[in-house]
Amino acid sequence: MADELKWYVAHTYSGYENTVAMSIEQAVENRSMHDLIAEVSIPLETVTEITDNGPKTVERKVFPGYVLVKMVMTDETWHLVRNIRGVTGFVGSANKAIPLTEEEIAALGVEKREVVVSYGVGDSVKITDGALASFIGTVEDLDTERGKVRVVVSMFGRETPVELELDQVETI
Repeated sequence: MADELKWYVAHTYSGYENTVAMSIEQAVENRSMHDLIAEVSIPLETVTEITDNGPKTVERKVFPGYVLVKMVMTDETWHLVRNIRGVTGFVGSANKAIPLTEEEIAALGVEKREVVVSYGVGDSVKITDGALASFIGTVEDLDTERGKVRVVVSMFGRETPVELELDQVETI
């Protein structure tokens, strides 16, 4: 059943996201539906606001009014989420919820994909994807936390640093 787990977006009243997420988790716990509803998430971003008292770091909801639910879509799970107080429905058409695609999930950063790199700083690598595909360069910086690598590529006789995703390069 783990193959059928997909991310769905539940629309909520604005400001009710945390309450809805906790209510869904509580309902799953009470009904022992962990195999059908695996995870509830509210995408957050960390923002530094400049105030009179100086900079202040706050977490802000990326999509106010929406809660992401990783679940197997059945009549039972649909009704469970849909009948939580504060939920107005699922994102989709009419009564059919549409799951997020893999690309959308990656863009949201909801699921962390772990990329194992076989190269390090100073290694020669080949760019496999993007505008500079098939270019050869040298790894200048490796940031596994952000999933980025900076490669110095020789273009038109000049050394040019290029920032890429970790999986866009491979060792030679």
